[in-house]
Amino acid sequence: MLNYTHNIPTKVYFGKGAISHLKESLLPFGKNVLLAYGGGSIKKIGLYDEVTKILDEGGFNVIECAGIEPNPRIESVEKGVKLCKENKIDVVLAVGGGSTIDCAKAICTGVYYQGNDLWDMVKTSEKNRKALPLVDILTLSATGSEFDGGGVISNMKTKEKLGNSYTYPSVSICDPTYTFSVSKYQTAAGSADIMSHIFEGYFSRTMDSDLSDGVAETILKSVMKNLPVALEEHDNYSARANLMADSSIACSGIPEYGKESTGWPCHAMEHELSAFYDITHGVGLAILTPRWMRFILKKDPTTLERFTKFARNVMGLDGEDELKLAYEAIDALEQFFKDSGIPMTLTELDIDETHFEEMANHANRNDRLGKAYVPLSPEDIVEIYKACL
Repeated sequence: MLNYTHNIPTKVYFGKGAISHLKESLLPFGKNVLLAYGGGSIKKIGLYDEVTKILDEGGFNVIECAGIEPNPRIESVEKGVKLCKENKIDVVLAVGGGSTIDCAKAICTGVYYQGNDLWDMVKTSEKNRKALPLVDILTLSATGSEFDGGGVISNMKTKEKLGNSYTYPSVSICDPTYTFSVSKYQTAAGSADIMSHIFEGYFSRTMDSDLSDGVAETILKSVMKNLPVALEEHDNYSARANLMADSSIACSGIPEYGKESTGWPCHAMEHELSAFYDITHGVGLAILTPRWMRFILKKDPTTLERFTKFARNVMGLDGEDELKLAYEAIDALEQFFKDSGIPMTLTELDIDETHFEEMANHANRNDRLGKAYVPLSPEDIVEIYKACL
């Protein structure tokens, strides 16, 4: 087990009625609020009216930044930064899923960025950035952005989608009832994202971090238990609550404590799919993950011990032939995604191999995946993409 540092400076209010803490969460930062949100979903479920009523009664001055995209774009960051500077914003309130919160993090940081081009900020890796305070109200169980400091921003002109460290939310308000109206497709895609966050750290060379492995395996089993219930009963509070809690912890870093870094290969590959084709992030991850698993299992036999552990502890399988067991676990995972209503080939998304080589080179920029759990070359990545067709 390796050394680690625990530092998550986010206060989380979780459960029904958690929005009652909104006013007290904003007041310490000031009265000028940038309200950031995406499309019309928060208006359809009445959350917009609920939020604006609290803000109005609290005497807050509100400027809106609406229309943040599902894969948030640099243009939305630029728009938000401009609004913050023009209106002397004290605190940003993001209401939505991971895309809205990611964009809000970049906005909070962008206000203090000294350069002229905010895309340069996205491309520059810095720690301890100065940022405006951020409060969020979560409406989708997926990215875990409510409980981490990272964010992913897209530039459709350059066909780039880049993750970076920005700022942690000061407060996250997580009410599972706000996810009751999420479609089956987005619920399933979000759950695939949760599971991928776990897989990216679980498949590591560190084999003796029992706490991290235990947390990871529990979250995976929780998602596989609660997703089918949420798909069948959209307003099942227990299922929605467990998925929301899974989401927050999965990307918090906790399931990776004491473990060797892995490079997060599936996210690196999927970000290229989203950058080139603007697909739903969780769907891309669900398609890639089983193919990546089969590829690395074949390429590196030393991964068998970890896959066997996954098969037994998560998928509930047993048998003497460990290699057979490993492949059965991967097949079962793929079937789980398929049964959840996720399209499981790139062909179904009208994606062909036209850009695979370019995407593979982007995914492995600076030899990022040369240091992955199982190192991947651009040629390896192309092969994985092709297996997804």
